[in-house]
Amino acid sequence: TEIYTLSLHDALPISAMDQMLLDSLAEAVGPAHVLSDPALRAGYERDWTGRWRGDALAVVRPGDTRQVAGVVRACAQAGAAVVTQGGNTGLVGGGVPRAAHDGAPAQIVLSTTRLKAIGPVDTGTGQLAAGSGVTLADARRAARRARLDLALDLAARDSATLGGLAACDAGGLRALRHGTARRQLAGLEAVLADGTVVESRMNGLVKDTAGYDLGALLVGSEGTLGVITAVRWSLAPRRDARAVALVGFDEIEQAVGLVRALRPALPSLEVCELMERAGVELVCSHLRIEPNFPLTPISVLVECAASSGDPLDELAEGLDAAGAADRAVTAADAAGRERLLEIREAHAEAINAQGVPLKFDVGVPLDELSEFFDRVGDLVRTHSPGARPVTFGHLGDGNLHVNVLGVGGPDIEALEDAVLGLVAECGGTVSAEHGIGVHKVRHLTLTRSAGELAAMWAVKRALDPAGILNPGAGLPVE
Repeated sequence: TEIYTLSLHDALPISAMDQMLLDSLAEAVGPAHVLSDPALRAGYERDWTGRWRGDALAVVRPGDTRQVAGVVRACAQAGAAVVTQGGNTGLVGGGVPRAAHDGAPAQIVLSTTRLKAIGPVDTGTGQLAAGSGVTLADARRAARRARLDLALDLAARDSATLGGLAACDAGGLRALRHGTARRQLAGLEAVLADGTVVESRMNGLVKDTAGYDLGALLVGSEGTLGVITAVRWSLAPRRDARAVALVGFDEIEQAVGLVRALRPALPSLEVCELMERAGVELVCSHLRIEPNFPLTPISVLVECAASSGDPLDELAEGLDAAGAADRAVTAADAAGRERLLEIREAHAEAINAQGVPLKFDVGVPLDELSEFFDRVGDLVRTHSPGARPVTFGHLGDGNLHVNVLGVGGPDIEALEDAVLGLVAECGGTVSAEHGIGVHKVRHLTLTRSAGELAAMWAVKRALDPAGILNPGAGLPVE
């Protein structure tokens, strides 16, 4: 389902006030990095799913923190909105401008793609300082050259940026062992709404409890409290010895039982991913491969990682103790491991190849996971009889990605209300790692109390009193 909107900046002449803002931005970053031509803006105004798009007066690409501060100050003086964008891999519309309408302030997309500096790895503290525009893949390569590793990992690693990962508090495949971005960030630099530059724990100190942790406040704020310009990332030991198994079950409750049994028994457990048969078949068809394992209603992909030795024996013992050894297919070599991992990782690609899906990124407590999983498919088919749900996700932390193909028009909002209402009924969250963006603003009240929302708005007003930072995203209308 694609949403097409009229670009007012294409149709109308630029006002004198807008031209003054463009001149100020050019002075701050250089004319070559202020993109006002519609053809040059287009790739920044639309997200990769095609569902979210809007209208920017210009795309601005600052090259350092000083230039970011100049851009934000110019926008604050002009009353223009600032939408920060990293790799534009978001899924909830928070990284692209809003659709223009009469009376709305000009919108500037602040692209962090030139903030690519990578500092030396501090092997003493196990930390890496880098610009917010550095991609996850590049940062991980730098860490691995120093015999360490950046533990956060996800399929969009080649385009997703460190600043974007922090702004959305991304999790990914290995959050089971290493936590989300919030837990892995040691420090953060940002520009506030008035152009003030703040540094929080960027000095490399492992212990620093002087005052509020402003960096932690900005993690997960989705560009609504400040523009993240640099991060200091805590690294993990490099663990190249890996073992992978695929375990088949008939029911989701058996899969939940497996993760409960394995987590305390396997210190090396790093990945525990859930897939259903429909998704596995779709991926195998998309990749044009024949599955070399039994197709079961539920599959759980398990990976263990160690710095040395072979964790395969530990994994086999854990599966045996959990009573799942006879249900498991274990990869015999590196090629086999990569093939099993690819089946899980290619889920999003295979689903998107069928058309733009309606995506739900939700978190449900393990105690309620079985009920949610069993009910959500029926719920989708009841509201949209022609729709096809495909669910997969991170079993170890209760994070499920419910993708619905073949739904559109008026069915979308009703289905969103129903699915996210079920999430709330099960005591979950409407967003586990993708953020709220503009997509889930109206559903935030399902899993956040009035007191929590009031506190969030108090913080927003304090740091961004004019409301210029990513307006319309992250928080419902007050």
